[in-house]
Amino acid sequence: MNAAPSPDNATAARDTSLMRVNEPTRFWRGFVPSVRDVWRYRELLTNLTRLQLKVKYKNSSLGFLWSLARPILLLIVYSLVFSTFLRAGIPYFPIYLFTGLIVWDLFASTQGGATNAIVGNAGLIKKVYFPREILTLSVVGSTLFHFALQFLVLVGVLVVFRYDFLGWNLLLAPIAFVALVLFMTGIAFLFSVANVRYRDVQHIIEVLLLFWFWMTPIVYPADFAISGLGGVSRVLAWAYQLNPMFPIVTAFQRAAYKDMDAVAADGTPVLYQASVQRYLGLLGIVIAFSLFLIWLGQRVFAKAEGNFAQEL
Repeated sequence: MNAAPSPDNATAARDTSLMRVNEPTRFWRGFVPSVRDVWRYRELLTNLTRLQLKVKYKNSSLGFLWSLARPILLLIVYSLVFSTFLRAGIPYFPIYLFTGLIVWDLFASTQGGATNAIVGNAGLIKKVYFPREILTLSVVGSTLFHFALQFLVLVGVLVVFRYDFLGWNLLLAPIAFVALVLFMTGIAFLFSVANVRYRDVQHIIEVLLLFWFWMTPIVYPADFAISGLGGVSRVLAWAYQLNPMFPIVTAFQRAAYKDMDAVAADGTPVLYQASVQRYLGLLGIVIAFSLFLIWLGQRVFAKAEGNFAQEL
């Protein structure tokens, strides 16, 4: 007959079973510990990112090539509309357009995936502890992989058609990329948390992204929109340029589109007419704002994650 456990052993067992693994942290001082926690689970982040890529293209014949289908289809449609029907007359329009499209596709895909990152993994959240931010970050990782493929296609097109894109303008690309990744990550944290509490968020975001797309100079020259809005109100023209995606997209376009003085058939400048210092200054502002968004998004995330199991 087994002996009854001693009181000390029973107390130790109870203490172990009730051990808290996610100590609450203060709102203003909890960011760094949360980052360390995510870093400790970096292997899980890598595995979840790989899982998202595998599940998305499971039993697919073309696999990752499908990540190119959307931007290429949009490129064909918009090129046909604006080069043939509306006759925008922008030199090398496919290059200008595709550069903006792959940047926007990365941003929009990240927000769409991050919105359902928590809700779509309700079963996992209720079973085991891990930093919940990893679910959102895994979406960012998977969309970055697709962006890498699309960017390689863009570079290949530039090389095949012998378009002269080499120059100082290329230096804007890595800075704009950093700004884009930081900005979309901060927004993704906020969207993923909001959708847990309010499920209408996922539908609102679809409409918001559509509006945001047309408020970003992707299929039309930036100066065209600024001059048009300026004719109505200077406030509108100023507000239009407050869009954080504005400097990111125009910087990417400037990096790939070497001819700064290129104009459309109606004389409208194709590229945003700004000096290198202005491009860098605008990107610096976006980076600083995005770092604040990441901090704010993570802190809101940390405050809300304690109720995820109940909300889901």
